[in-house]
Amino acid sequence: MIIVYGISNCDTVRKARKWLDERAIAYEFHDWRKDGLNPVQLRAWVDELGWENLVNRRGTTWRNLPEPTRANMDEALALAVMEDQPSLIKRPLLELGSRRLVGFDAEQWKNLFQN
Repeated sequence: MIIVYGISNCDTVRKARKWLDERAIAYEFHDWRKDGLNPVQLRAWVDELGWENLVNRRGTTWRNLPEPTRANMDEALALAVMEDQPSLIKRPLLELGSRRLVGFDAEQWKNLFQN
């Protein structure tokens, strides 16, 4: 089962979900704000993908962090902040069983779902 993790009001998540819906690709949506964020799962994602790939440095949440937090960001701090503020996680996070992808790239997804 495909799981799309994110936040329902995120434009990129909306685009990704629309893309999947238009192609009749079945998936489950997990909204971090409504459904919560599992810290054990977050740790596994960091181990697999790297905290640098999960932190969304383009969003409002990043810009609203105190400067010392942004300047001193490391794995431990990133984990703590992402757990406290899931909107800091780059979206969507696509889980395909044994594989995960971060972000939405229509061309990449097209290639992924053709196989």
